[in-house]
Amino acid sequence: MCRSIKTLRPPAIPEKATDEEIHAAALQYVRKVSGFRAPAAHNQEVFEAAVEAVAEATRLLLDGVEVRGRRVPAV
Repeated sequence: MCRSIKTLRPPAIPEKATDEEIHAAALQYVRKVSGFRAPAAHNQEVFEAAVEAVAEATRLLLDGVEVRGRRVPAV
């Protein structure tokens, strides 16, 4: 999909993903899906809303994912 999006859970990273890491991954996803690196002014609002929605979905996923029967610790 998008090679610049990295895995955001242990053991790929040592601790819980930061908000900045989650936002960066969400931004890369929305850029890839939309085909826009930076949207035109008339698309800016919907672009930013999509980034926030993807970031929130990512947080929910990471908060609930279990690795080998254990929930990933919230740091």
